Amino acid sequence: MPTVRDLMSPEAECVGEGENLVTAARKMRDLDVGSLPICGDDNRLKGVLTDRDIVIKVVAEGNDPGSLTAGELAQGKPVTIGADDSAEEALRTMSEHQVRRLPVIDGHDLVGMLSQADVARHLPDEKVGEVLRAVSR
Repeated sequence: MPTVRDLMSPEAECVGEGENLVTAARKMRDLDVGSLPICGDDNRLKGVLTDRDIVIKVVAEGNDPGSLTAGELAQGKPVTIGADDSAEEALRTMSEHQVRRLPVIDGHDLVGMLSQADVARHLPDEKVGEVLRAVSR
């Protein structure tokens, strides 16, 4: 079975924890992605920001996305996967935590992102179906 490094989208771009949410949304638009890892000044992963987070937690509440930072939406310890972990471990992690995207780390460094689409492109339909069912509960 392949490793996460074989499946992931490399070179994930971060949004800085101090960047405002308008900047983060523009970065998502320009990169054509629905989420971005949140990185601190130390280049360590602080969380993951999704387009849904911005809409539900900020815009729908009537808050100004220009006055809030990505770091203010980072909650708890992000769920990650190691670059050299097996694809099977990544599937278990996605299913267990019901997440569609996983930041991929090598040591303490962010080296990529693994999404359901990455999994679907590389693994048998049966495995992909299992993850989709588990994540969509």
